[in-house]
Amino acid sequence: MTSHHATGTPASGHHATDRLDLAPVTLADLDALHDLHADPRVWVHYPVGRHTSREQTAGQVEGFAADWERDGIGYWTVRRRDDGTFVGIGGVRLRPTGALNLYYRLSPEQQGHGFAVELSRAALDLAAERRPDVPVVAFLLEHNAASRATAEKAGLRLVWRGPDAGNPDPGAVRLVLADRDLHDAVLAAVVRA
Repeated sequence: MTSHHATGTPASGHHATDRLDLAPVTLADLDALHDLHADPRVWVHYPVGRHTSREQTAGQVEGFAADWERDGIGYWTVRRRDDGTFVGIGGVRLRPTGALNLYYRLSPEQQGHGFAVELSRAALDLAAERRPDVPVVAFLLEHNAASRATAEKAGLRLVWRGPDAGNPDPGAVRLVLADRDLHDAVLAAVVRA
C-alpha cells in the first residue's frame, strides 16, 4: 500500500502526495475556485453557501492567500499530479476559535477517488508539524455523510453534536469532529462560529 502523506520543504507551503499536487491558494486560482464554489452540485448539503459572485470568491481567496503569509499554514489548491487537472481546494486554516479548520471541497468530477481523504491526511500532517499544539476540527452538517466519512478516515472523531446556529433550516444538526479532546472554551467558540 502506498503512502498518502505529503512531502514538501519545511519553509514551503507546496506539498505533494502520491496523486496530488498541493499549492497554497493564490489569486491565480480565482477562476477555478470561483467555478467550484459557484457550482450548486458542491452545495447540495448547504445551498446558501454557494457563491453568487466572482467578488465573493475573490474576497475569500485573498483571505486564504493571507493565511499562508501570516500563519504559515492554510488551504491548498489541489491538482492531480498525473495530468494537472484541477481537483478542488482543501487543507487546514487557523481560525479565531483557537482551532485549525479542516476543509475540503472537490469538483464533482473528481469526487469518489479518495482525493479528499488524501489531502486531509496531508493537511493533518502539516498541522502536526507546524501547529502541534492547535486542535484540528471539521465542522459539518450531520446529513452530509460523505464529509463525515472523509473526516473520520483522515483520523478525526466526533466530539460534539447539536443545533446549527444561524442555519436557515431550524432542524439542521451540526457535528464537530476533532483530532483530540477540545477544551471547553475552544469547543464553545467552534460551536458558535
